[in-house]
Amino acid sequence: MTMVVMATRRRLALSYYLAAALLLLVIAFLNAPLTAAQPLPWQLCGNNTGNYTEGSAYQANIRVLASVFPKNASASPVLFTKGSAGTAPDVVYALALCRGDTNASSCASCVAAAFLNAQQLCAFNRVATMFDDPCILRYSDQDFLANVTDNRGMRVALNGNNVSAGLAPAFDAASGRLVNATADYAAKDPSRRFGTGEEGFDETYPKIYSLAQCTPDMTAADCQSCLRDIIGRATPKYFVSQPGGRVFGVRCNFRFETYSFFSGRPLLQLPGVLPPATAPAPAAAAQGRARHRTGLILAITLPIAAALLLLSATCVCFWRRRKQAKRKASVQYSTNQDDIQSIDSLLLDLSTLRAATDNFSESNKLGEGGFGSVYKGVLSEGQEIAVKRLSQTSMQGVEELKTELVLVAKLQHKNLVRLVGVCLEGQEKLLVYEYMPNRSLDTVLFDSEKRRDLDWGKRLKIVNGVARGLQYLHEDSQLRIVHRDLKASNVLLDSDCNPKISDFGLAKLFGWDQSQAVTSHIAGTYGYMAPEYAMRGQYSVKSDAFSFGVLLLEIVTGRKNSSFADSDQSVDLLSLVWEHWTTGTVEELADPSLGGRSPGGQMLKLVNIGLLCVQDNPADRLTMSTVNVMLSSSTVSLQAPSRPTFCVGEMEGFSDTYSEASYLKGCQSQYARDSKPTAMSPNEVSLTELEPR
Repeated sequence: MTMVVMATRRRLALSYYLAAALLLLVIAFLNAPLTAAQPLPWQLCGNNTGNYTEGSAYQANIRVLASVFPKNASASPVLFTKGSAGTAPDVVYALALCRGDTNASSCASCVAAAFLNAQQLCAFNRVATMFDDPCILRYSDQDFLANVTDNRGMRVALNGNNVSAGLAPAFDAASGRLVNATADYAAKDPSRRFGTGEEGFDETYPKIYSLAQCTPDMTAADCQSCLRDIIGRATPKYFVSQPGGRVFGVRCNFRFETYSFFSGRPLLQLPGVLPPATAPAPAAAAQGRARHRTGLILAITLPIAAALLLLSATCVCFWRRRKQAKRKASVQYSTNQDDIQSIDSLLLDLSTLRAATDNFSESNKLGEGGFGSVYKGVLSEGQEIAVKRLSQTSMQGVEELKTELVLVAKLQHKNLVRLVGVCLEGQEKLLVYEYMPNRSLDTVLFDSEKRRDLDWGKRLKIVNGVARGLQYLHEDSQLRIVHRDLKASNVLLDSDCNPKISDFGLAKLFGWDQSQAVTSHIAGTYGYMAPEYAMRGQYSVKSDAFSFGVLLLEIVTGRKNSSFADSDQSVDLLSLVWEHWTTGTVEELADPSLGGRSPGGQMLKLVNIGLLCVQDNPADRLTMSTVNVMLSSSTVSLQAPSRPTFCVGEMEGFSDTYSEASYLKGCQSQYARDSKPTAMSPNEVSLTELEPR
């Protein structure tokens, strides 16, 4: 009897699980997006307006506007700018508007990205419009600025979900009331022509939110007319029974959602109006409905409760497995007691290092970076050393520093700098490395006199050595390391100009099954940073490959990637190299100090490899093992690279070390968009262009 009862219980439990699983599948199906969401930005490219050509005056005028618009828009109190560049027939008219709730930094970044994306997504088109959050950009060869009511070229997007049939009429009335009220508020705003609103609704949608905006150069009447026009035509056609939607226009735009998508408190608040209730039913019918509701609630909640129990059990099992996996991984990669003891064996006395460096005298100072200063020293037995003295403001604690040192101590390769010792006394944190007589590559490569010592053979040796060192970090060592800050100043040269990669302060340890990681704290050096890392915080071995490509092109050309910001040249190093690549004049890029002694075939090969390493898409870049095969072989055929479009201009008010608060003035590739989270419906679908009357 007991066995029958247990079997029955198991069958009942199984039926609950199956019912719950089916219910979850139904819920997932009902909530699936109607179609794949098209990510921002959305572009509108001019039709039948003709194209411009590479290197033309029209392109130069676009670049002039791209260089000043981000700063002008972000500096404006209303986050708006317009203007033109050039003379007929190559004059370019442009307008940029940022959302009224954004900040200056986000506005500048968005406008800078919009110019680049417009030239990519509407390649060589004389008219382009970019819709993004939080900015809108349009440029054209026609003077659309003269007519503030010219709102041609609009894009409609709707949420993709539906409000239930019984609730839809009341919801449409409430959202329409809020949208129109917000539009009126924006039109009456004397300076910004911007408004946000909020309205209470019901339990399903507790709040409805809206935003409306016009360009600040419009009058109140023009703004109100523009908004009423797009609201009146878009709402009945697209937004019936929709819990959200928007119309993007150059001169005016609006949006409404059932979640807060703008910053700050709403500027307008409407009192909530509950949807009309049905008439009360007779008592018997009410009791019947009550019993029906009770049965319905039980029929729904019991499977859901069972599903939750099953889900909880699954999560617990998954959590335990993850914990066990992490524990196993930590056995391979952690700093165990033996590791700490090995570091302890490298400890040096502070007095020893003070004596070796003459108390860190300025005469022994080799250089200074973001983490501190480096001094030359000589130990009592005559060994020359380089002492890196971390600044007192360094955020690394002793234990974190020991962990980093364990990584460096475990890395043994002829193209990686060797750790000699460490000193951790009081407030001092000192790293001691082998001394490199020729110091760092940048002190030689970018010096007009010393660079003459770097003949073609030495440059090849440096390129090959750095590539081998990176391959060891990425693929061949016990650990898997992403350096994250490869640059000329972090490549040290010994007496024979053999390169050694140094400075692992930003290095990150990867598991062997890990291909990519994301950080919210971006640190590194602009110009060498891969676009997806600079803009999104995504780093991998392919971001190191990008840095290597930039470094290789610097070694070949003798030009700093950052030198163009302070010069009259309108292109960056990658663009300059690409121009010579497409015109077949790569030999002209050779460092003049080589005196023409650079074999043309090898020069072409290195530039090809460099361009393949700096491709926009990380998947298209070479791995370092592939780079080494290409460098060592004369028979491997190289694929043709695509145009690299990522460049970085000057960053005002900052050193060459990138920080999260930095303002990026240059270009960004379509793979390197600023991915600051925005509250956007996951089902939002861009539908069509909406032309004005």
